[in-house]
Amino acid sequence: MVDKDIRQDGDANQSRHKQRQQKLKQQVDEKIDAAQQEKGLLLVITGNGKGKTTAGFGTVARAVGHGQQCGVAQFIKGTWDNGEKNLLEKLGVEFHVMATGFTWETQDKEADTRAALEVWEQCEAMLSNPSLDVVLLDELTYMVAYGYVELDRVTQALSRRPAEQSVIITGRAAHRTLIDMADTVSEVKNVKHAFESGIKARKGVDW
Repeated sequence: MVDKDIRQDGDANQSRHKQRQQKLKQQVDEKIDAAQQEKGLLLVITGNGKGKTTAGFGTVARAVGHGQQCGVAQFIKGTWDNGEKNLLEKLGVEFHVMATGFTWETQDKEADTRAALEVWEQCEAMLSNPSLDVVLLDELTYMVAYGYVELDRVTQALSRRPAEQSVIITGRAAHRTLIDMADTVSEVKNVKHAFESGIKARKGVDW
């Protein structure tokens, strides 16, 4: 009798689970059917947590894996050995690096502005190039926040880019205008960071 009750309870649980999954599948299928528009996407990855650049490069790697052409502009972190650049450049990814390092190290706004604008000019070229499927603008949010690159100049280039081109913008404190323009916005939250416990950044994991 006990075994029979257990079997009946198991059958009832399985039935309820199947009903829930069928309902979920129906909802997902309806959303897939409704998503018919084809266009390049604007993605913003922001927030105080670690992993924004990593996520951006992950998308570039995915696109390269599909045979797509990609370009990358890097602001802020340009003096470090870059594992992603070491790999992706060999696969034909175009890189433009500001190469001045962190702004709190240079402490020279005029020089940083010139360096940022030089890279941004290359960004504008990439954003007008229809042969590039995906463009990563890593740490661009800082350039806008610091006033090194004018927001209007950024939004105009994004608005005029080829219709099929996707763009990823990373960095903390993304400007509200960029968030409003974006198709997808992800906020990376800082829960815990090894550096705050005195642990050095690790090659191959952090950079």
